[in-house]
Amino acid sequence: MAPITCDYEATSSVPPARLFKAFILDDNLIPKVFPQAIKSVEIIEGDGGVGTIKLITFGEGCRIKSAKHRVDGLDKNNFTYTYTVTESDAFSAELEKITCVIKIEASADGGSICKTSSTYHIKDSVQVTEEQSEAGKEKIKAAKERALAMFKAVETYLQANPDAYN
Repeated sequence: MAPITCDYEATSSVPPARLFKAFILDDNLIPKVFPQAIKSVEIIEGDGGVGTIKLITFGEGCRIKSAKHRVDGLDKNNFTYTYTVTESDAFSAELEKITCVIKIEASADGGSICKTSSTYHIKDSVQVTEEQSEAGKEKIKAAKERALAMFKAVETYLQANPDAYN
């Protein structure tokens, strides 16, 4: 089955460089400002750059307990981050991996536009029913809403702390 891709955008009044430092480069900020979503991020292999493996532990009450991310690309000059979710207790028997590309661009008003593309790869040997496909779309929608909530939590923190991440 062909991969399923979900693209979405979020706008912010925060400039791209500052937003990228906080949202992408600092693994400790989201657990600080939105602990109900992410409890911790731990580097289990690597130095934070390409090839690094991170263990994300989700907050209390989340149906997902943990996930492993592999950093596939990190461009600090163009504010682009690419990673693959390689393991997760949220993966169904049908899902192989999720690849994500995050690009933070400048907006005309001095803020940012965060563009995200997530591609859900289904295992080759699996035939997905219409019912499974609809359930998958609901899970993707919920994941998108959680990601947007985390983004807004970081934005709110940066607006309240104008000297942070400059």
